Amino acid sequence: MHISQIIKYEGDNSTFIWKHPCEDFNTTTQLIVHESQESIFFMNGQALDLFGPGRHTLETQNIPLIRKFINIPTDGETPFHCEVYFINKTEQMAIKWGTDSKVQYVEPTYKFPLSIGASGEMSLSVEDSRKLLIKLVGTECILDRNQLTTFFRAFLMARVKTYIAQEMKASAINIFEIDERLEIFSKGIQARLIGDFEEYGVTLNRFFVTTIVKPDGDPQYEKFKELHFRQYADIAEARLKQQTDVIYAQTEAQKTVIESQALAQKRATEGYTYQQERGFDVAEQAAQNEGVGEFTNMGIGLGVMSGIGGTVGGMVSGAVNDAFVAVPTQPQAGNLFCENCGAKLTPGAAYCDECGTPQSSPDNCSNCGFKFIKPGKFCPKCGTKRES
Repeated sequence: MHISQIIKYEGDNSTFIWKHPCEDFNTTTQLIVHESQESIFFMNGQALDLFGPGRHTLETQNIPLIRKFINIPTDGETPFHCEVYFINKTEQMAIKWGTDSKVQYVEPTYKFPLSIGASGEMSLSVEDSRKLLIKLVGTECILDRNQLTTFFRAFLMARVKTYIAQEMKASAINIFEIDERLEIFSKGIQARLIGDFEEYGVTLNRFFVTTIVKPDGDPQYEKFKELHFRQYADIAEARLKQQTDVIYAQTEAQKTVIESQALAQKRATEGYTYQQERGFDVAEQAAQNEGVGEFTNMGIGLGVMSGIGGTVGGMVSGAVNDAFVAVPTQPQAGNLFCENCGAKLTPGAAYCDECGTPQSSPDNCSNCGFKFIKPGKFCPKCGTKRES
């Protein structure tokens, strides 16, 4: 016969409440409570004391040696009933939950009915040992995580289903974008469930919605899923084409700038201007003209070259002027070019439109630029006295 006993619990960590099998133990029995545990001592059906971590001596009315005689009227059973419950205070994580049926609602974007489910995990811990033991456990010997989840299943299903349906309707959440809202769902549902768990002395430390079960395989759902992703594929393709066009336009613009800069550098290196380059082009075209053998066309080609060719151009220009004096012809409107820059002159102009060089010569009027076709003392166009 044991005069004094030692009561302790060293079981697994998946249990919230465990009742020690030793009952009606003698007074001075030693109670060992580990860290993260609490123990409640029941005497004659009442929860008397709550013990924290450490070693404690339990005082009962069961006295060794004489309890045999005291129990004679009760047929050997002690009238001083006592028992001990251990409560695990650690936070128990990864407790799974899931809806037992689908949530029915109308998809706000495409307006078709849907059925979805939800599942996830939560972590729980005992906050008020006495409240949990008295209100939920009663005379049970054990309360593990599966039993606790079963007790709270009604709360979970009601809160989860209602919240998801209401939130998706109020926020007009697209079924194809619902995974982006899992964190919001988790916090919203946890806020609604905290009070239900606290009423039984349990703290809902964390709550996670990890999966929204979509109606994959349903013909109507698959049809709208295809339309939805095709729409975004078209948008992505249009954006890619737009970006490609912009890059191409920028490349062409950069190419044009580089070519322009190279041409300007070439002109600066070779010592001629844009107007002179245009004069070269005109002279080249005149030289390739089938009528270059005619006197008029020869005058055009040589006149252009005389304006852009330096010393050689000046010599050619003199020969042309002599030819014009020796063989008078009618003035060719629009065929005069500036001797300085080679630009085409406005008919009858006294100055160049491009460089402002005076266009006077013995064969032209110094006032109006009229080309003389025969000797005389005055300009037949404006009456200005001719230079000798």
